[in-house]
Amino acid sequence: MMKSSEYYCKMWCGWSFIYPPRGMKRVGDRSVEERFARLLAEVFRQFLKMCQRASRKVLWLLPAMFAATAPYLYAQAHPRMYYEDTSRIGVSFAKDPSVARFHGSYFLYYSLPSRRVQNTTTMGGAFLPGWGIGIAQSKDMIHWTKVGELQAASEIEKDGVAAPKAHVIGGRLHLFFQTYGHGPKDAICHAWSDDGVHFTDDPSNPIFRPTKMPWSVGRAIDGEVFQGGKKLYLYFATRDPEMRRQSIGMAESDDPFGFEAGHWRDVSITEPILKPELGWEGECVEAPSVIKRGRKYYMFYAGSYNGVKQQIGVAVSPDGRNWRRLSDEPLMRIGKPGTWNSTESGHPGVLQIGRRTYMFFQGSNDDGKSYVLSMVEIGWRDGLPYVKEDRP
Repeated sequence: MMKSSEYYCKMWCGWSFIYPPRGMKRVGDRSVEERFARLLAEVFRQFLKMCQRASRKVLWLLPAMFAATAPYLYAQAHPRMYYEDTSRIGVSFAKDPSVARFHGSYFLYYSLPSRRVQNTTTMGGAFLPGWGIGIAQSKDMIHWTKVGELQAASEIEKDGVAAPKAHVIGGRLHLFFQTYGHGPKDAICHAWSDDGVHFTDDPSNPIFRPTKMPWSVGRAIDGEVFQGGKKLYLYFATRDPEMRRQSIGMAESDDPFGFEAGHWRDVSITEPILKPELGWEGECVEAPSVIKRGRKYYMFYAGSYNGVKQQIGVAVSPDGRNWRRLSDEPLMRIGKPGTWNSTESGHPGVLQIGRRTYMFFQGSNDDGKSYVLSMVEIGWRDGLPYVKEDRP
């Protein structure tokens, strides 16, 4: 007995956005790709009804139609940029992205977890200490090739480094990153490169650790440096003395090329420049990424801790010091259930190229057990940012 048109339609659309199988990813309900997929599904549904009215023999066209359309629909299951690194623990774990354009290429820097090694005695897994920083290269910001890893170069870095931020200043690529594994004593370090892959460590590392204050334990992670005129601004995340609540602080240097330790002084002495206040931010704001458009500074930041539905918000400032949120709602939300970023869209790294803005971020669909990296273009309307559709 011939099965219903609904049966065949569901079978064919299992590769599309209409009936995604378990684990299938999707971009978003209002994307051009989904609207196109829904249109295709409806056309196919009507085609099957016609086949039932005409002749069963026409159904041999079903495999041909499936073969012709499934690759396109499957390609849209992930965003255009979907970067994975499985080198450390066997599943993709790449987070904290930052991208810089240097010598005609784009360089992506990101955090890697401690390595998993096989214990031949117990046949179990063990982890070597030391988070690291991966390096990938691209010509189009979509397709990336891993080209290396940053090597720990000093005693303070031996237990791990993470959360890189890359900026081209004075014809060199400067990388700012944090130590890892020192708890309240973690600090910001600095290195520079002439090719984007091989780095020279700053001999004064760590270059910055904030003063202990009533609101700060004296720790600095997620360092972001912005060259504003004749000064350097350093934004960082830090915990309260109980190591429970995370906020964003600021330091500055009067030398626009004064990256070394000793050049920085605390600015946010009495209180942070941004602290968690909204429901979706939980107990944490972190990962500041700052750009300037016109006369205004914009800070893209992550709200909530990793693995706790981290999302991305935006704050604005007239001077780089005093900040207010643009909205009480996230700019970039987590995806819907079953999508590649259903439990996290976090840790932004923003790249400004002329008037165009690109935001790199990390996504997870398993509460932080694995991470992949992606990118969206940010549009601007009346001074307010919005996420553009991820078109092929």
